[in-house]
Amino acid sequence: MSSVSVFGLCAAAAVGLGLYGLITNPQPLRKIVAFNLLGSGVFLLFGIVGRRGAAAGVGNDPVPQALVITGVVVAFSATALAIALLLRLFHASGSTSLSSRAPTNPRSDPSGG
Repeated sequence: MSSVSVFGLCAAAAVGLGLYGLITNPQPLRKIVAFNLLGSGVFLLFGIVGRRGAAAGVGNDPVPQALVITGVVVAFSATALAIALLLRLFHASGSTSLSSRAPTNPRSDPSGG
C-alpha cells in the first residue's frame, strides 16, 4: 500500500469521524471540535490531490497547497469566533446548551430573590 493510499484512508476516516461527531453530539463545543476534524480531513485530502501529480512525475500542483494554507487560516479564525460566541453564550445564560427554554437570570428577577 502506497503512502498516498494511507493518507487517503486517514483523510476519509477524519472526514467520517468529523461528520459523525457533528451529527450525533448535541453540545456546541463538541460540534466545533468535530467540525475542525472534518476540515482537517478535507485539508489532508487536498494535500493528497496536490501530491498525486508529483508522484506521477508531473510536478507539484501549487493550487491545492494554496487552498490548504488559506483554509487553515480561515478555519482557525472561524474556530476562534465560534469559541468566543460560545463563551459569550455561557456568560449570558450560564450554560452552553442551546435549549429552547429561557434561562433564569437572578439579576432580572423582579422579586429580588
